[in-house]
Amino acid sequence: MQIDNKLLKHYLRNVLFINGTAYAGKSTMVRMLAETYNLLHCGENYDCVPQHLINPQTHPNLCYFQTMRDWQEFINRTPQQYSDWIQGVQHESAEFEIMHLISVSQTQRTIVDTNIPVDVLREIADYHQVAVMLSPQSMAVEHFFDRNDPEKAFLNEQILQADDPEKTMQNFLACMAEINSQQIYDQFAHSGFFALVREDTETDTRTQTLHALARHFGLTD
Repeated sequence: MQIDNKLLKHYLRNVLFINGTAYAGKSTMVRMLAETYNLLHCGENYDCVPQHLINPQTHPNLCYFQTMRDWQEFINRTPQQYSDWIQGVQHESAEFEIMHLISVSQTQRTIVDTNIPVDVLREIADYHQVAVMLSPQSMAVEHFFDRNDPEKAFLNEQILQADDPEKTMQNFLACMAEINSQQIYDQFAHSGFFALVREDTETDTRTQTLHALARHFGLTD
């Protein structure tokens, strides 16, 4: 059975989507918009995938953590392998996220830090529902480990345990560069959706960005 995109668009009418490159401020803006405008806050879509509904045959990318040898394999993949995996996860998880968003948004307007590919978003959401946030590749790579969160700390710990930590760190940062390449940036920038670019990390532009997104989403005049 295939579901008409017009139906999906109808049932997703209460959902606002923010996508884009790393370190552009997506998760911060989703949180701030949810708090300011009383929206239901949904984080990245990986959390909404029921593990009992996937297996390595049908969803090899979503099941990678079940099939990988260890974390050293994870951090030592080539940049192309890492990029292919990220794109695979995005496509495999999109249908799960769409179903989840339909179920939670019927009674409350919802905002999501999404990884649904832009070509899919064009089919299921209108212009005013989607915003793209971008940062230069150098910013996404250089500041990857600046964030003080458990995931980054764990990855850094694994890299330090490698046989050659410096080589492994450079390889992992090359993976981050690959998934934030100019090609990926351009795909977002030329997607046709409303876009905001983070120019630097020194100036605090959260308030201005919040207001710009709120106007775009129709949350304020």
